Amino acid sequence: MGIMSGAMSVRRFRVVGELPEGWRELFRDRLQELAFKTPPHEVGKEEIEGWVEVHNLLDADFENYNRWLYNEFVLIALRVDKKRLPAKLFAATLEKRCEAWKKEKEVERVPASIRTELKEALELEWLKQTLPTVAVTEAAWNVNEEWLVLHGMSDAVSDRFRKRFFRTFGLRLVPWSPLDWVRTTDTVEGLINKAPSLMASPEDLGELR
Repeated sequence: MGIMSGAMSVRRFRVVGELPEGWRELFRDRLQELAFKTPPHEVGKEEIEGWVEVHNLLDADFENYNRWLYNEFVLIALRVDKKRLPAKLFAATLEKRCEAWKKEKEVERVPASIRTELKEALELEWLKQTLPTVAVTEAAWNVNEEWLVLHGMSDAVSDRFRKRFFRTFGLRLVPWSPLDWVRTTDTVEGLINKAPSLMASPEDLGELR
């Protein structure tokens, strides 16, 4: 619930696309459809993602507008769960099981097919006991002014959120540039032309100063 509690680092986006008629009901239904659904305990290593409320990552019911729609603001969060096994410990345990199999069968080596079976069985056993790592990315969307701030600075997090946002609402998120605040084309071109090139010499940079 950090997005409601004070200062934070965010990325800002423009929301591009036509707002549909009856968007409140439509967005509610889409959020419900793509809300986070708790997977069964035996789920594998694949990532599970879906929408949750910003108030609590365990709340994924959007029927009550008062929990996610505040006047012109939509407050939502994207939750991503993924189970990870400790690689070194897993490899060591697998080796012990292979050694036990060789001893039981009185052979010198474990066939590749048997090793695969032992590995898959061990993975399934451990995944049932492993809690997922959980990542939550919060966002505030001003529907009237067509902008959104995202509480996540990494490119990977932004890309995932933008894809999920488009899939849910049919609207695109475009990174907000300071040049968007400039009203005339001539001013934009002037600022771009004044910006130092990556290939600029020290003399050129001195002229700009």
